[in-house]
Amino acid sequence: MMDIRALAYVVAQTTDIARWKEYAEGVLGMMTAPAEGGGLYVRMDERQFRFAVEPGAHNAYTASGWEVADQQAFEQAVQSLRDAGVAHQFEDAAFCRRRCVQQLVSFCDPSGNRHEVSWGFKSDFQHFASPTGVSRFVTGAIGMGHTVLPAPDFAKTAAFFKDVMGFGLSDIMNFEPPGTEGVSLPIHFLHCNNGRHHSLAIAGFPVESGCVHVMVEVEDMPEVGRAIDRMYAHKVQQTATLGQHTNDKMISFYMRTPSNFDIEFGYNGAVIDWAQHIAHEFTRVSLWGHDFSVSQQQLLDKEA
Repeated sequence: MMDIRALAYVVAQTTDIARWKEYAEGVLGMMTAPAEGGGLYVRMDERQFRFAVEPGAHNAYTASGWEVADQQAFEQAVQSLRDAGVAHQFEDAAFCRRRCVQQLVSFCDPSGNRHEVSWGFKSDFQHFASPTGVSRFVTGAIGMGHTVLPAPDFAKTAAFFKDVMGFGLSDIMNFEPPGTEGVSLPIHFLHCNNGRHHSLAIAGFPVESGCVHVMVEVEDMPEVGRAIDRMYAHKVQQTATLGQHTNDKMISFYMRTPSNFDIEFGYNGAVIDWAQHIAHEFTRVSLWGHDFSVSQQQLLDKEA
């Protein structure tokens, strides 16, 4: 199996790079820089980027970037793909230069989500200076945050992450959509080789944008409140109110990105000692708050 250390970056496609730049700087409070091909690097720490935004015909999430420790771990990851008979591609030097890594292999999981595994991230270690004064994003050894991906072919996809990519099960939930009866959709929360409660979650339903949400974390509660103010000031669609999750204890809110997936902007996520952890099934999404109907209400208000 692979020894994935963290979620290193995510890749998004957009029809409007200028809008993404305004959103990244003015709402998220992250730094930006031009990328090859007319794209955008979005920076939230000393790495060259954590979001790679590329111009394209659609607004969507297009790839998850995972990192391993070194070249030996990279070769082990490639061997895991070979042993499992997974089609994969070694990306060329130009592609690796755009991703700021030494080597990179790309492949898709059984539900069609694209993944990129790499080692040797390049950085100029420029000091992170948020344009809106965000003090710090929580990254480092536990990665940039987490991503939640659609997995319509759920059983095969869950097995792929466990048996090929080496993820462990943190917790599960069987989601019952409002207004349905007898419908239960599985969600698995998965961890890799760090203490973040989950670096990945998979949901047993399709998502048009290619991603349910990406979570980023700040170091104190006032930063979350200031981000809410910036969201309102920039008239960004809110997709869930402030709340606290049951499983990872994150206090957060949700908003839409220009690429049509959501950002969970949070604080105080759990860091787990996996030797002591017991996996649970959670029957409630949140201890309090997180009203996900707010986005539908905003659309109704606009139409009224």
